[in-house]
Amino acid sequence: MHSIKTLKTLAASAATLALSTGFASTAMAEDLVAMLLPENVNARWESQDAYFFVEAMKELAPDAKVEVFNANNDTATQQRQAEQALTKGAKVLVVIPIDGEAAAIIADNAEEAGVPAIAYDRMMQSANTDFWVQADMFATGASQAQHVVDNTAKGDTLVLLKGSPTDPNAGVIAAGQMSVLQPLFDSGERVLGYENWTQGWDPAIARRSMDQALTKLNNNVQGVVSSNDGNAGAAIASLEEQGMNGKVPVTGLDCTVQALQLILLGQQSQSVWRPFGEMAHVTAQVTAALLKGEDPSSLTQGTVENSAGAQIPFVPVAHYVAVGEEGVAYVIENDLSVSKEAVCQGEAAETPFCKN
Repeated sequence: MHSIKTLKTLAASAATLALSTGFASTAMAEDLVAMLLPENVNARWESQDAYFFVEAMKELAPDAKVEVFNANNDTATQQRQAEQALTKGAKVLVVIPIDGEAAAIIADNAEEAGVPAIAYDRMMQSANTDFWVQADMFATGASQAQHVVDNTAKGDTLVLLKGSPTDPNAGVIAAGQMSVLQPLFDSGERVLGYENWTQGWDPAIARRSMDQALTKLNNNVQGVVSSNDGNAGAAIASLEEQGMNGKVPVTGLDCTVQALQLILLGQQSQSVWRPFGEMAHVTAQVTAALLKGEDPSSLTQGTVENSAGAQIPFVPVAHYVAVGEEGVAYVIENDLSVSKEAVCQGEAAETPFCKN
C-alpha cells in the first residue's frame, strides 16, 4: 500500500497521453481499452482522471492495454479518435464527451461494433450508452445555490454564471441550482439580476459576463452562483476591479489549486470536490468486469434518463462541499494531486493556514 505522500508524487509526475498498461488473468492479453478525453485546458483530465484510470487498470486488469486520446475540444476529432480505437479493436470505450449530443454517434458506432461505451463524468446522449459514472451533479448545483442563499439576505441580488451549454453536466448543475433558487426568485426572497452560459467553460467568457452583470446592475450584486472554479476565478477578478472581492459569496466546482488559494484568501467562499481517483477506479472496475464477460450491475445504483430517453445504468460517486480552511485541509488530505506546498504559494502563503 503506497503512502498518500508517495501517491501524490506519482500523480504529480504523471504523463498520460497514449499510455499503455496492462488486465486480470481472465482477460485476453491483447484486450484494448480506449479513454477519450475532451480537452487539455483543464489539467485534471490528463493529470488526474486518465492517470488514475490507467493506474487502476494496472491493478484490476494487468494484461490489457489502455490508450488515452485527447480531442482538444474538437468534436470531429473526438469522433475520429473513437473510430480509430474501434478500428484497432478496442473492447471498451470510456468517453468524456466534449458535446453530449455530438458524442451520441460514438456510442452508436460502438454498439454497432459490439463494444460497450461508458460515459465518464459527462453523459453521451445516446440510447446506446451502457454506463454513466458521475457524482450527483444536481446535488452539486443545489449545494452551490444553498451556500449563496445561506450567505445572503432577503431581497439580495444574485448573478448566475452557468457552465457550457454543450456540456450535459452544465444543464444538470443549473437545474440543481434552480431547484433551490426558483422558489426564492418567485417569492422575491432573492432577485435574479443576471445569468449567462459560459461556452466551453471559458473563463474569458465568464469574465465578460460578470463585467456585464456589474455594469447592468450598477454593482448591486450580493452573491454569485458560479458553476465551476474557472467561472469563479473570473467573477472574483471582475469583483476585485470594483473593490468587491471578499465581500460577495462566490461558489465553484473542482477545488482547483487556484480555488483553494482564493478560499484561503477569503475571496471564493465555496467549491465542490469530487474524488477523481475514486471515479476512475470504479470506471476501471466496470471496464474490467466487461472485459472478463462479467456483469458489473452490482456497481450501479439505479438509472438516469438521458436526452435520448434512455435509462442509463448509473455508477455514483460522492462529492464534498469545501468551505474555509477546513475544506481546504480536507481536499489536500484526500486529493492525491493537490499538496499544501502547491496551495501555499503567492498571496496564499501569507495566510494563517499556510503559516501553521
